[in-house]
Amino acid sequence: MAQTRRQFLQQVGITGGAGVMYSTMSALGLTGVAETPAYAAPSRVELNGRGKHIVILGAGIAGLTSAYELLKAGYKVTLLEARKRPGGRNWTVRGGTVETDLAGNTQRATFSPGEYMNAGPARLPQHHVTLDYCRELGVAIEPFVNQNADAYLYREGTTALSNKPIRHRTAKADVYGYVAEMLAKATDQGALDGRLTGTDKEALIGFLSSFGAIGNKAAGFAYTGAGGRRGYEIEPGAGMEGGTTAAPYALSDVFASGVGNYFSFEFGWDQAMMMFQPVGGMDRIPYAFEKAIGREKIQYGAEVTGLHNTAAGVQVTYQTGARTRVITADYAICTLPPHLAAKVPSNLPTPIIEALKYARPTNAGKIGIEYGRRWWEEDHRIYGGITNSNLDTVNTWYPSTGFHGRRGTVIGYYNTGANANVYGALTPAARLDRALMQGTKIHGDVYGKDVKASFSVNWLGTKYSEAAWVSWPSQTDGIYARLLEATGNIYFAGDHLSHTIAWQHGAMVSARAAVTALHSRVTSR
Repeated sequence: MAQTRRQFLQQVGITGGAGVMYSTMSALGLTGVAETPAYAAPSRVELNGRGKHIVILGAGIAGLTSAYELLKAGYKVTLLEARKRPGGRNWTVRGGTVETDLAGNTQRATFSPGEYMNAGPARLPQHHVTLDYCRELGVAIEPFVNQNADAYLYREGTTALSNKPIRHRTAKADVYGYVAEMLAKATDQGALDGRLTGTDKEALIGFLSSFGAIGNKAAGFAYTGAGGRRGYEIEPGAGMEGGTTAAPYALSDVFASGVGNYFSFEFGWDQAMMMFQPVGGMDRIPYAFEKAIGREKIQYGAEVTGLHNTAAGVQVTYQTGARTRVITADYAICTLPPHLAAKVPSNLPTPIIEALKYARPTNAGKIGIEYGRRWWEEDHRIYGGITNSNLDTVNTWYPSTGFHGRRGTVIGYYNTGANANVYGALTPAARLDRALMQGTKIHGDVYGKDVKASFSVNWLGTKYSEAAWVSWPSQTDGIYARLLEATGNIYFAGDHLSHTIAWQHGAMVSARAAVTALHSRVTSR
């Protein structure tokens, strides 16, 4: 009699144990979780003296990763970068940084020594391969405070809780408390009897008691806010001072305010603590790549003006100042933003140009505001973290470094889409004025005082990027996939060719995929 898959797996489990059975299920595609094959860098032994020259368009994170990995195997590499620095959107603004945007606004950063803002990426999830490169390249890291119980939630509106800053811990305690109370009552009254056994009900109510800090059955499972979870009006102290807690906000007010809608942020796969940042600024990563690759292999100020497949390989035309140059190589890896790569004169087939144009640019804006006093620590007892609001500033970031220092730099807004466009349309001076006005609603008058420096970025108006990142109408309809294979001797790479768009991890794994494909092609010949 033919054996079913279930029977087969049962026998595997009996014979080899759970681990062997799980591996077998993975091989059959039955677990729903497939392990990603470990990346193996190309080796010199495999290349076996085959001298190949690779030209890489763009010295952003994808381009730098590509060059670094190819050099391990002995390839000759040339990077062409239009900017005067490595990193692309990995950009740390410090005192002396000068930038002119596409609208003609020129800013010169005047941040104090040691102060900076990460205009692009600013945090690193612990599971991202970015941290592996930090280890390999010797880039020191430190914690980035992505959630802080004492940061604020602020909702402008007409509810009872609108227009007042509420501590994150207070909002969470009330939301979780009332949810637990309602679910415990419904469970006890039999509303879930069709789904739960008596033992299940008891276990669920036990969980809700801890989850929401609610009373027992005799107390009607009421949430009263007792116990200090939501904070204190008078904190516990010496002697007989046990602390004074305030009554929770009313249930209907809590849910009408929408403060609980932000809590899901910290459950995000790429947002959950722990998070990290390079010590001294995110650009420590691209500069470490530059050092490992060799500064002489990177041509800065090189704006690509032509990309062509040839019978012998590739030909790339680029502009340095007023001079036009041409470089030939065996292969090219294009890491330019797809919507900009589509505009480069080339002999790429029409379907590839269409795929590049298929990307949808997304805007984001940031402003760094340096203060002469770290008032968020001294006055508000906030050490790192993010205040979220429904104002057009959306997110305010407090620095995760320099605690108890004399000065500090707050990210006054980090917004995207329409909100970013609103600020992007303003002059830098007007952006600061608006950001200070909005921030004062949350933090009080101190937010507008003792400002020492500021710098703002509008990514849609930033030359050579013209977006913070891109999205795709679909990654499964076949159009996006056209860019995953080589077109003649040209490969494409970037975070946009990953499922981790807008993260350096995406750029790195995409670069690894392109390098692996190119190396396999070379060695197979």
